[in-house]
Amino acid sequence: MFNSVRGTITEKLSESVYIQCGGIEWDISAPASDIARLPPIGEEGRVFTWLYHREDQMRLYGFAGEQRRATFLELLKVEGIGPKGALKILGGIGQEELETALETGDLARLEAVPGLGKKTAQKMLLALKGKLITVKTAPESPYGDLVEALAGMGYDKRSAAEVLRSVEKEIPPEITGAEREKSLFKEAIVRLSGSQ
Repeated sequence: MFNSVRGTITEKLSESVYIQCGGIEWDISAPASDIARLPPIGEEGRVFTWLYHREDQMRLYGFAGEQRRATFLELLKVEGIGPKGALKILGGIGQEELETALETGDLARLEAVPGLGKKTAQKMLLALKGKLITVKTAPESPYGDLVEALAGMGYDKRSAAEVLRSVEKEIPPEITGAEREKSLFKEAIVRLSGSQ
């Protein structure tokens, strides 16, 4: 329904930000780390949003970037984590640090996040490993779009990037452009699905 709100930042609190936009002042819940990344009070800012709507309440949640919002939505899929808990987790750990902890299975780091117990941290590891890796944090690959496409099919982004790098070395250099990408994609699916 709402993708983002752009307007003048009128207040920054510990877990929410107020933005004046078109005669309306929005009260948006946000992680403390995202609030800190927004422009100072009095300046224009943009907050990416997600609307939580239940029969007894409505709440607008906001994030400094689309990746942070995507991470928040992934956290909501973990059993035992609701919007408030996801907000607290994001406020207690940076994006890259969270991704690294999940990829390396660093349970101790996750447990150190305020409000995150051992059981929930374990559930996060099981549910989110390989799902939050951005193309930037995945091994370098000139085929970011292919990594994203493979991730959209349910494959782990890190594994997809590694397989693409491996397959790329085997495709003859005379095959270029769209044909090269097509060959890479097909071969990557074969390898990732375990057929070879």
